Amino acid sequence: MSDMEEKFPRALWVRLFIYLVMGHVFAAFVYFLFEAGAR
Repeated sequence: MSDMEEKFPRALWVRLFIYLVMGHVFAAFVYFLFEAGAR
């Protein structure tokens, strides 16, 4: 585990996590737009 932490800094994991969260938020927003437009 320590080898992985040395290869990947904490900032990279935080950035990856933020990208994942923002991607899900964007996908939910697009899905909501399609659901609202279908009605």
